[in-house]
Amino acid sequence: QVQQVESGGGLVQPGGSLTLSCAVSRSFFSGRVMAWYRQPPGKQREEVARISSGGGTTNYAVAVRGRFTISRDNAKNTVYLQMNNLKAEDTAVYYCNTVPNVSGSWGQGTQVTVSS
Repeated sequence: QVQQVESGGGLVQPGGSLTLSCAVSRSFFSGRVMAWYRQPPGKQREEVARISSGGGTTNYAVAVRGRFTISRDNAKNTVYLQMNNLKAEDTAVYYCNTVPNVSGSWGQGTQVTVSS
C-alpha cells in the first residue's frame, strides 16, 4: 500500500528552480512531522529538510539551507519542497516520509537532475 506519492522532479539547469510535491495518505500525514530525503547516485539516502506537524518549525541540512524551503498544506495532506539555485550536487532521487518512518516503506521518489 503506497502511503506517499512524490512528484515534480525533472531536468533543470544549474541555478534553476523546481518545486516537489508529496501527497500523503491522511492517516500517515495528520499530526506528524514530515521530511524530504534524497539519495544521490551511488550514495545513501539523507534527510534534507523537515517540518513540524503544524508547519511552524522547519530544519534544513547545511547543504541546502538558504536554497530550499519545505512547507505543508494540512488540508491537502501534501508536503512541498521549493528548491532554488539548484546545483549539480543536488542531483538525486527525492523522497518524502514521516519522521519517524511509521509505515516502514518508501514511495517511488521523484528524480531531480541538475545539469547543463
